[in-house]
Amino acid sequence: MNQLTINFGYLFEEALIEEINQIGTYKEFVSDTTIIEIGDYIKSMPLLLNGAIKILREDEHGDELVLYYLEKGDTCAMTLSCCMGQTKSKIRAVAETDVELIMLPKEKMADWLSTYKTWQSYILQSYHHRMDELLDAVDTIAFLKMDERLFKYLKDKAMVTHNDVLQVTHKEISEDLHTSRVVVSRLLKKLENEHKITLFRNSIKVLEL
Repeated sequence: MNQLTINFGYLFEEALIEEINQIGTYKEFVSDTTIIEIGDYIKSMPLLLNGAIKILREDEHGDELVLYYLEKGDTCAMTLSCCMGQTKSKIRAVAETDVELIMLPKEKMADWLSTYKTWQSYILQSYHHRMDELLDAVDTIAFLKMDERLFKYLKDKAMVTHNDVLQVTHKEISEDLHTSRVVVSRLLKKLENEHKITLFRNSIKVLEL
């Protein structure tokens, strides 16, 4: 678990890193794999070593909306809430890219909050960052026009995947933004005419990051 030390060694004290090494379960997920499903009881919390994870909500009709992304060094504060409260997951976590992570058993979450100040600080900062991202998601829906939402979505996706060429279909975009494929196709063409993106047959290049 050398990757653990690389990503978290500067955050956690050596004793905590050692505990994580002993009890954590290393897992890999390929892109587009569902890692956490809505309605699941969560028994462990992820520490992301590599890759990016997409966090989504779903309405009563089964339509999805992207809330935010997790990158390496992150964890999901909503997962921790479910672990601590023993409630069902209200989000779906999907691998945006190939992902490597360590799953930590929920039994240790509360213990570490009182034992390790670095863990307490990390969890509080995670809550703070996720709250900022949720507010940003609300602002995006409430205040941005659909073409602005679409362009922000493309830029965010490019940044978390570290690639300005996105392998994504119009259908996938429409599902993530909770809109129609026809609207997405029309607005993508508009963004291309504004020289913000370049459309290819099976990909989109983001020109302004």
